[in-house]
Amino acid sequence: MTNIYDKSIELLVKCSSTEGFLASAQDISNYKRVWARDGVICGLAALASKDDRLINTFKKTLETLANNQHKIGTIPSNVGIGKENSDVSYGGLAGRVDAVTWFIIGVCQYAQHTKNDAFVVKYKNHIDKCLSLLDAWEFNNKHLLYVPLSGNWADEYITDGYVLYDQLLRLWALRSYNVFEKSTSISEKIKNITTQIEINFFPNSSGEKFHERAYSEVKFNQYLPCSFSPSGYKTQYDAFANALSLLLDIGDSDFQKKQIEFSYDLASSTKLGLVPAFWPPIKENDEHWSLLKDNCKYEFRNYPYEFHNGGSWAMVNGFFGLALHAKEEHKKAEIILQKVNASNEMASFSFYENFNTQTQAPNGVPYCAWSAAAGVLLHQTRNNNFKILV
Repeated sequence: MTNIYDKSIELLVKCSSTEGFLASAQDISNYKRVWARDGVICGLAALASKDDRLINTFKKTLETLANNQHKIGTIPSNVGIGKENSDVSYGGLAGRVDAVTWFIIGVCQYAQHTKNDAFVVKYKNHIDKCLSLLDAWEFNNKHLLYVPLSGNWADEYITDGYVLYDQLLRLWALRSYNVFEKSTSISEKIKNITTQIEINFFPNSSGEKFHERAYSEVKFNQYLPCSFSPSGYKTQYDAFANALSLLLDIGDSDFQKKQIEFSYDLASSTKLGLVPAFWPPIKENDEHWSLLKDNCKYEFRNYPYEFHNGGSWAMVNGFFGLALHAKEEHKKAEIILQKVNASNEMASFSFYENFNTQTQAPNGVPYCAWSAAAGVLLHQTRNNNFKILV
């Protein structure tokens, strides 16, 4: 029987270029580019694999992103490679906030695992520009980022404003950087961001809220709401954000147990056995349908149970598995790894981007690099004691 781990490594090698990781081995223009978030997630898998070829591609990915940093500090969402496709994109309908945080995480993870502190020193000015930009994106200097609609990986979904996923990535980036900087001011910023996340996203929290009236009307579930803005809270379940909050150990252990129980039960209730990216799906008669259906640059992909709107992604489940492992839920983490591998094996190891949670039909692009990365990262964490820097 073909080994899914070996096939995953093989795909990551195929997605390696002289400029870094490509999003897919398919010759599709928008995926034949070096992407910030995809590249760093593939890079984490490269570090976990201890494969020198892949680790070198990760280094090239970070160099490409750094070389194309905008003068104000923005990290590219993606960079084209080759003479015919060499343009730089900082986002489509809106800029991508998470490109900045993933870049910082990537540089620090690479330096930590390769024992190359000089790599952080080399890109210190780039990182400091990123951090200044993130401070500016607070707008009100109250420690939470304000993210535009389409401003992160869920670029055709409904989250905007104070998006939980982006606050957590910023926290992870600052923690990673401060392993090297050991800065009192960064330590204080980490503390302030953590406090504001706990005050504004967790139920029954004490402290002055950003939006007291809206907070008082939220019916909290066993998970954290995905975002809030001046117009109120959006309470859909965000699997990636809840996984990150567990991985970063935010909140008390009692609520963390509820997050794990809800997330795992949701995954177990689906045919794929994977946790959907966002849940429940937004349907045509729901409040946010008009916001969802108009948020696409080309074609509409967010049909119920597909793409971001209730679709299931191997990449997201990889991080959910990491969170389960971090919380010593080893049996659950092993089952999620099995389900990630099973999804990647579908259609003769096609490593699809995502799946319809209701029908199990594959969606998006095949031979997707970060789908392979999810399996590699979780496998090495489970079986070879790889430890991500959090």
